[in-house]
Amino acid sequence: MLNLVQRLILGCVLIAGLALCLVVVTHRALAAAGQSGLAYGLVAGVLLAEAAMVYFVLWPINLLAKDARRIAQGNLEHRVEWKSRDDFGVIAVELNRLAVRLREFRDTEAGRRQMEFQLSDAVLQSIFEPIIVTDGKGHVLKVNQAAAELLGEAASDRMALANTPGGDKILEAIRAAVQMQKAVAAEDEASMLPMRIGKQERSYRLRTTPMRDSEGRLLGTVTTLEDVTSLQDTDRFKTQFITVASRKLRDPLLRLRRGLYALTQGFGGELQPLQVELAGSASYEAEKLDDIMGDLIEVAELDTGKRELKLEKLRPLQELGGARDRYCDEASRKQVRVIVKAYADLSVVKADRRALRSILDNLLANALRYTPPDGEILLAAEEIKDFVQFTVRDTGRGIEAERLSTIFDRFNPFSESGSGLGLALVRRLVESLGGQIAVESRLGNGTTFRFLLPVAVTTEIRHPVEVG
Repeated sequence: MLNLVQRLILGCVLIAGLALCLVVVTHRALAAAGQSGLAYGLVAGVLLAEAAMVYFVLWPINLLAKDARRIAQGNLEHRVEWKSRDDFGVIAVELNRLAVRLREFRDTEAGRRQMEFQLSDAVLQSIFEPIIVTDGKGHVLKVNQAAAELLGEAASDRMALANTPGGDKILEAIRAAVQMQKAVAAEDEASMLPMRIGKQERSYRLRTTPMRDSEGRLLGTVTTLEDVTSLQDTDRFKTQFITVASRKLRDPLLRLRRGLYALTQGFGGELQPLQVELAGSASYEAEKLDDIMGDLIEVAELDTGKRELKLEKLRPLQELGGARDRYCDEASRKQVRVIVKAYADLSVVKADRRALRSILDNLLANALRYTPPDGEILLAAEEIKDFVQFTVRDTGRGIEAERLSTIFDRFNPFSESGSGLGLALVRRLVESLGGQIAVESRLGNGTTFRFLLPVAVTTEIRHPVEVG
């Protein structure tokens, strides 16, 4: 496809060709008539007209095209020089005006972007917590000053996370955030990242968030390391205090329970009916207090790592049946049906017997506490890949939606009649056994607790075969 200049040139050539043909024909006629001077003058006039068309039309258009091309290529400082005030002069003025406006827009946009970049960089550098910006594969793109101090000389290396102690946890969080398309902010002990700065070792809580542009395309991730060293120290002190206080209080409490038991059994003499009622009530409250002390001590032992787990192979059906048997009397008194649903040939789980019993007892006790008469509690187990999923479902009043997010916290107000530590203990025990726990509930539709425990790995035993 020819452009405007090429079409004009082609038109001029055609006109020139036609004019020359006409001149040749006319020249012969004039020459035969004896008018040779007029014939040569006509040829010269045609040639001058062609030259004038090239000079006054085609050449200015070509110059304007070159000037416009230079401006379009980004040379906004270039100006079209044209002195006449004809149509070509108007075009030149408008081209110059367009170049000025484009330059102003470019300078304004570049300045704005530069200011935005400087502002965002200043905000990033002013944040006290270490922040690491990476692409989707974990390559470091940018770090703030706190992160640079944390990573040391490796901060300028794109592969810093792969070469830094503790960087594997950050890479795992980045992969999880990219895969799940949402922020990763775990709160358990596994999310704690110990790192050393100089001679001090600090503990950080890992939080990773995917980073996207306005069209939703993944740009990378932003990882924040929250320094929780002081919080851990405070929590450790609190745990030690609770442990010591609970143990010191348990001995006097045990003697008190023994004394109350002796009174209720008549070892101190016959009691009046009112005295029997008061002693029985005091004994019941002392037993509840002893349960609270036991939960406090068990949670503290898990927090401090003093609880040693003895892993063994356990059959899910037997453990569920044992939990039902332990609470059958209480269930009968409340007129609640406890149903066990599990296959006998389910894979065995690798767990601590005492821990699994404590998990099931706490969940079943909670279910009995909130299930009305003629209600039903289901204890079930099923195999899911390399795990066995245990389920405790009741037909009680359910849990309010606003309480579900904190249901496993310590001293949760959900356990008005209990210690408030039962579900916190359950979660810690499940996680210590390598599993996970979740809850589903709607007010008026009961509650379902599900937790996963890993299947015990079976080793193949080969017996020697005698040949011959």
